[in-house]
Amino acid sequence: MAIERVAVIGAGTMGAGIAQVCAQAGWTTRLYDAFPEGLERGMQRIDAFWDKGIARGKTTAEEKAQWSSNLEAVSDLEKAVSDADLVIEAVPEIPDLKHSIFSQLDTLAPSHCVLGTNTSSLSIADIAAATSRPERVIGMHFFNPVPIMKLLELVRHDSTSNATIALAQEAGNAMGKTTILVKDIPGFATSRLGVVLGNEAIRMLADGVASAKDIDTAMVLGYKHPMGPLALTDLVGLDVRRDILKNLQASFDDDAYAPHPLLERLVAEGRLGKKTGKGIYDWSSGEAKETSLD
Repeated sequence: MAIERVAVIGAGTMGAGIAQVCAQAGWTTRLYDAFPEGLERGMQRIDAFWDKGIARGKTTAEEKAQWSSNLEAVSDLEKAVSDADLVIEAVPEIPDLKHSIFSQLDTLAPSHCVLGTNTSSLSIADIAAATSRPERVIGMHFFNPVPIMKLLELVRHDSTSNATIALAQEAGNAMGKTTILVKDIPGFATSRLGVVLGNEAIRMLADGVASAKDIDTAMVLGYKHPMGPLALTDLVGLDVRRDILKNLQASFDDDAYAPHPLLERLVAEGRLGKKTGKGIYDWSSGEAKETSLD
């Protein structure tokens, strides 16, 4: 089955990025959000990204015009998905919310439509159980910032069909992504490794092993990571990282995954990372600057 129409559910940072790369792939793309202000911010984020690309000489005004013509902001869920070949859900990591959305998608989306979820840690089988078509449900875990990061982690549960996997791989290739295929195990491959490294880096910071900048530099220069684990935690969101750790802790019944108290404290203080202007680093200038955690 060829992909022609895609709907993205949720216009936050991830959803907007996913909608952007879908539009750039040449598909008719509808971006949906239940909150008008969130939908407007998502569209503005995409427009600003394209304008920045033009200013840097990486894209052209003609390309932006073509991509923009592929993209539509939609505030009605049925309109967004009624003729979609692929739906990608990108709402917050709240199980009940995802179950509710997938139950609605099961009713509103065409029977041939594949339903993808951008969850970074929740059970795909559990989400698929909210539908009557579990064979057409697959995890499609993108990375932030979506237009730049090349990896797409595809997560199959026991009922995911080979046809669904093939379509998701085709979609990833069309979006310029390298896909990997993993089993539906808590944390999958990337989140499980990433949050453990980030949590340990926070433990080292709390223990006074080194400064945040020096811990990050150690991984960038010593292990060729493109970004240090603390800066990455700020970019992803401290609340997101905390929630993934808690999911892993509960799923494996293993306190080794428990979020470090410093992480819990920063989340409680509203220091969630770049999206709030301050996390482990101060991002008020747009770049990561050392700041006190006291």
